[in-house]
Amino acid sequence: MGDLSILYLTLLPLVVVAALVEGLWLARTRAERYDWKASACSLADLAGRRLLGFIPYALAAPWLDWMWQHRLFTQSLDSVASVLLLFIGLEFFYYWYHRTAHTSRWFWASHSVHHSPNQFNLAAAYRLGWFGRFTGTSLFFTPLVLIGFTPTVVLTALFLNLLYQFWIHADWIPKLGWLEYVINTPSSHRVHHARNPEYLDANFGGVLIVFDRLFGTYVEEKKEVPCDFGLVSPVVSSRNPFVVNISPWIGLAKDLASARSPREVWMYLFAPPGWRPDGEGLTTAALKKRAGLVEPPAAHPAMT
Repeated sequence: MGDLSILYLTLLPLVVVAALVEGLWLARTRAERYDWKASACSLADLAGRRLLGFIPYALAAPWLDWMWQHRLFTQSLDSVASVLLLFIGLEFFYYWYHRTAHTSRWFWASHSVHHSPNQFNLAAAYRLGWFGRFTGTSLFFTPLVLIGFTPTVVLTALFLNLLYQFWIHADWIPKLGWLEYVINTPSSHRVHHARNPEYLDANFGGVLIVFDRLFGTYVEEKKEVPCDFGLVSPVVSSRNPFVVNISPWIGLAKDLASARSPREVWMYLFAPPGWRPDGEGLTTAALKKRAGLVEPPAAHPAMT
């Protein structure tokens, strides 16, 4: 994983400097106060993630090496077809990982850190959480290793995918015309980070937006519905990186302790975030229903 570490160390300082420059510009040009404490929290989150990076993937995700030892083929990157296979394959599996990270609480407990900032800016892009590599997220990408791409290649491609997404964490870049139909843009990603009921659980793509359009999860940003950023709960996010990273797991542990059956244990772990046994939780479906965005089922003809 040495090459990946070098890539991190080379590019991440540029990313941090770009976020700082944007912060200075926004602080000078906008009436809304730029949240420097939230920006510092994101930087601390990045630093903590790098400190945890000393744990090799052989320990954090041993299935990658196991899958490599049992691969079906061996791929090289010396052809356009192989590079395209890696790119499209990674996009496909990233889409399903990202969608699951929003619809299964186990994965959301880590991913929610990324959605915790109440301002949408470049600094928010590298607030990714400390525990993602320990929750099994790399399982979604093991098919790429199985068909012959080395774990290092897959993880490097994933890093580059996330690096692409850095620039789309901007609320000042307008819609980009026909590109909105093909790639993940700032407009599409603003929708993804919004907590408006109209926008919840949408636009999961990495570089491309085509899988969202294909699988029905694409939602367009609307002028009449300005994006409200942050978590549904808590509405105001902490600026303490330890609170932001650990509180979702404490909440999960408390809910598991209150479970009254194996089914409730399972649902607390893997049902959508906000699930409650009484059905009165803060799931996306419940929030959309309360906002009147879900039409009630049509009455049966025999009952009319």
